[in-house]
Amino acid sequence: MIRPRSSRAAARTKADPGFDVVMIGSGLGIYALTRAFHEEYGVVSTVVAANAPAPMHRSVTCRVHEPAGSGEQERLQALLDLAAGRPQGRPALLLCNNDSHVEFLARHAELLEQHYLLRVPSLETVNQLADKASFAELCEQHDITVPSTRVLDFRSGGAPEIGELPFDFPIVAKPAVGGPHAELRMAGKKKVYFLEDLRELEDLRDRLHAAGFRDRFVLQELIPGDDTAMRSITAYRDARGTVTLLASAAVLLEEHTPEALGRPAAMITTDFPQQLEQARLLLDATGYVGFANVDIKEDPRDGSQRFLEINPRIGRNSYYVTGAGANVARFMVEDAVHGRTPEPVVGLPEVLYSIVPLRLLRRYVLDPIQRRRLHEVARRRTVNPWDYPAERPWMRAYAQAVRLNHVRKFRRYYPRPSATGF
Repeated sequence: MIRPRSSRAAARTKADPGFDVVMIGSGLGIYALTRAFHEEYGVVSTVVAANAPAPMHRSVTCRVHEPAGSGEQERLQALLDLAAGRPQGRPALLLCNNDSHVEFLARHAELLEQHYLLRVPSLETVNQLADKASFAELCEQHDITVPSTRVLDFRSGGAPEIGELPFDFPIVAKPAVGGPHAELRMAGKKKVYFLEDLRELEDLRDRLHAAGFRDRFVLQELIPGDDTAMRSITAYRDARGTVTLLASAAVLLEEHTPEALGRPAAMITTDFPQQLEQARLLLDATGYVGFANVDIKEDPRDGSQRFLEINPRIGRNSYYVTGAGANVARFMVEDAVHGRTPEPVVGLPEVLYSIVPLRLLRRYVLDPIQRRRLHEVARRRTVNPWDYPAERPWMRAYAQAVRLNHVRKFRRYYPRPSATGF
């Protein structure tokens, strides 16, 4: 069994590992990765990001390289410029942690692989898995349970007919692929929509159409249960076809702001053997390469574990894996730099991952058994990606400010727990 290691010990200066790391993007998802590489190898990653927030400029884990603009061509040129200025023969890993950035890397893989070590799925696989409608079809082919699903198709330019739904209201609605919706300018836009009745669904359809949405939108039955019914899986499949990482966690609380709805804010590492093997099956079936993140929800009506989506990236909250002792950086380095397949890691020791204060978290965990487990695990080990002892005072103050800001956001958007998490 792997054991968590001290961040203080891991933060000590290390010898040059013989490779560099370049990442696209910013925010917590990227910071968690830069911290992982800094802890394990002492690497200061280069982060390519336009308008990167202050923490990316202040952190000891990375340096920021700003492209000439925020478009795809400016990003590509920035990566090529960085490659031209690097020592010849020294390998550089290229990573990201955003769906659109994965698509970008997959589209330009042939060019970028001349300069960087990449481990991302093919564009065909990205499109198949990132599309929630196609993902549901794939799961059904492999006898993996998903929520009942209906698709509204806006691609013809018209407002699609809703017709009779195979499930009752309330329902969940979300874009089949995140990119087109993320770029949409529309009042009341959310990451995920919770709709109480047909009138709200018709209103959403009309607003999407009027705003120029021209992709597919997924309607799903609402699986009962609050945030604690959610599970998260993090996986890595190497270039030789071996799944070297399968880790999972039980969610305790999700974020509830409109732009971040559904992102885990607190989790306890927990093994879900059957679902881990089902995730392996999906990765093998699609010839997947690289990191993946799977969202699952337990259906209290029958105890089934419903696969909701698979994201072609490691996920914003990947630090729960690193914090439990399986530093995520090692899996890609062993694969891409050293060409080795290490002993696979399946399951992790128990740790509490939380980006919110424990006092706030306790308010939202109502089940007595879950509360008792929360207290027991929190006493043994709690990890927060922002709390990195190697950072300077400004970043430590920022970590405290983030915690306090979460209190404010929960008071505004989710002041008390509900039976559905909405």
